[in-house]
Amino acid sequence: MIHKFFFSRLSLENKVKYLHKKGVTLGSRVKNGRHIYIYMVRNLFVEVVYKDDTTFSAPEKVNMVHGLQNLTQYLESDFKSRF
Repeated sequence: MIHKFFFSRLSLENKVKYLHKKGVTLGSRVKNGRHIYIYMVRNLFVEVVYKDDTTFSAPEKVNMVHGLQNLTQYLESDFKSRF
């Protein structure tokens, strides 16, 4: 839990630097024509949207989800909302 607290206090750029250094890239998905990259650090899952949809660009938005169960529910509800 302290990890989520620490991570949420970082700036957007430092969050992404931390993810690149300590996180594991799980993959990406496309939503509304934008690529969203998903990273994992311990039990914290983070989605990152980059300005040019590449990991070399500046980060635009970060969304955190704590726990695999919550990630699964989040992705399922997002998928169902499209139909």
